Amino acid sequence: MTVAEAGNDRGALRRRVRRTRRQWELLDQLQGLFLAEGFAPFTVEDLAVRLHCSKATLYALAPSKEQLAVTVLRHYFAGAAARVEASIAGVDDVRERIGRYLASVGTEMRMASPELIADLEAFAPTREIYERNTRAAADRIRDFVAEGVSNDIFGDVNAAFLAEVISATLAAIQRGDVRRRTGLSDAESFTELSSLVLRALTTTTSEQ
Repeated sequence: MTVAEAGNDRGALRRRVRRTRRQWELLDQLQGLFLAEGFAPFTVEDLAVRLHCSKATLYALAPSKEQLAVTVLRHYFAGAAARVEASIAGVDDVRERIGRYLASVGTEMRMASPELIADLEAFAPTREIYERNTRAAADRIRDFVAEGVSNDIFGDVNAAFLAEVISATLAAIQRGDVRRRTGLSDAESFTELSSLVLRALTTTTSEQ
């Protein structure tokens, strides 16, 4: 997905959902709250107090606290995808694009507190959202690698193998395997993966 497509998708979503300006503002406020503190401990009444609104106002966004979490996390990941795509707009060097893409994902994930990550993993619908976005990131990397190979930028790099290694690592980060084994946060893991891939591609290119 290009940045234009990401922006258009988000705009189309807003038009399709037909929320009021106040509702979009509440979604942004809920996003900030959930990113900082997670969502599991809150009741709808707690959220209404924190946001200075009525429970009815929140129920207009979603019929339950659980569905509200799904709505807010979809809102967050849609915005994150658009910002990541924006970070690589106009970057012609595919090696730099790969590094910047993964680094930008790390920047976005740095916004999510450990509390939110734990809640994401514990609740199947939000875990599925995280998984879907991780798969989308892996697909983007595959596209970049394929572009580099078709333009003979990476030399003898096995594109399929590189893409699978990156995809598997992204999946391991999302599942929490890397966090448990290394102590790195998801954001730190994305940043380390970016540096590792970029160094590998740069070294391979310089040896041609």
